[in-house]
Amino acid sequence: MFTGIVTHLGRLVSVAEDDGRTLTVAVDFDTEAVPIGASIAHDGVCLTVLAREPGRYRVFVSPETLARTTAGDWKEGDLLNLERSLRIGDELGGHLVFGHVDAVGRVEAVEPAGDSRILRVSMPPDLAPLVAVKGSIAVDGVSLTVNAVDREQFTVMVIPHTLDATTLGRRRPGDRVNLEADMLARYVARQLAFRNEPRGHAA
Repeated sequence: MFTGIVTHLGRLVSVAEDDGRTLTVAVDFDTEAVPIGASIAHDGVCLTVLAREPGRYRVFVSPETLARTTAGDWKEGDLLNLERSLRIGDELGGHLVFGHVDAVGRVEAVEPAGDSRILRVSMPPDLAPLVAVKGSIAVDGVSLTVNAVDREQFTVMVIPHTLDATTLGRRRPGDRVNLEADMLARYVARQLAFRNEPRGHAA
């Protein structure tokens, strides 16, 4: 479980392809404090730490995750938004995030708004019912508030601190981004769908 508040930027220093992808990520925090088996969100994708050494660690991305996220696009030298998993008692500064990407969207426009920027992002139609004005959405693992939404796209405001502290300040039109809807919206949608499903009758 995560909050969508990025704490570090990691740099991808190696990629090995073998029935998936094994990634080595260089970081500026103490990797000795990260246990093997720990979960870390990478651009919103929850991955498990398999090995570590001073200043870097290794994770594996399965074929299923590659098919459903932008992880197949990542290359050596790329920066990734990192967030370690939430611990009981931690401050919940964003919103609850699973680290399970719902869909890949595309940045359609980046517009200045004073020192901030407005990102307009397209999304698959099946994600639209889970995105609401003033609701939360994670974009590449960053918790953001939806300013406007229709059936095909939504907009979010990215403040200067977030532009500097995450990769969103580097996003340009055409870039693919990982999207995760608010988990509360996911469960409400499931309840409504279940309510509308025809019910069988006992013999």
